[in-house]
Amino acid sequence: MTQTSENVTWLTQEAYDQLKAELDYLSGPARTEIAKKIEAAREEGDLRENGGYHAAKEEQGKQELRVRQLTQLLQHAKVGEAPADTGVVAPGMVVTIAFDGDPDDTLTFLLASREYASSDIETYSPQSPLGSGVLDKKAGEYAEYELPNGRTASVKILEAKPYQG
Repeated sequence: MTQTSENVTWLTQEAYDQLKAELDYLSGPARTEIAKKIEAAREEGDLRENGGYHAAKEEQGKQELRVRQLTQLLQHAKVGEAPADTGVVAPGMVVTIAFDGDPDDTLTFLLASREYASSDIETYSPQSPLGSGVLDKKAGEYAEYELPNGRTASVKILEAKPYQG
């Protein structure tokens, strides 16, 4: 999954279906559940000092924000195939890198939007400094990216494979 300058997000069919299912749940059953929580808390009396009511309203606000984010994301989504197994770093690839100067210091991550983040593997956005540095590089090539302190770091691409999770 990646975002282009036209604000289009490319998704695999699996990612699209997963995000659509989340949107359907949040805008349907989850809305009903939160409305019931708010109503039950309202019936307890004075809303100024009702912690349950305020917590439910806050939860509702977070839920509605997520609904808006998902709606916008899916409206601009283009569904496509998972990246080809060419060894070239692209969104949707699991990338393994070695930090320059220490070949034993490696990192494996998924190059994808935060919407596609998984607990299985660390995720870096293609727009992040590391993500944009390794983008379009092949295994065996070096990539440079800027650190938060303004210095430049170098990494060697060890492997790039399509994400299977």
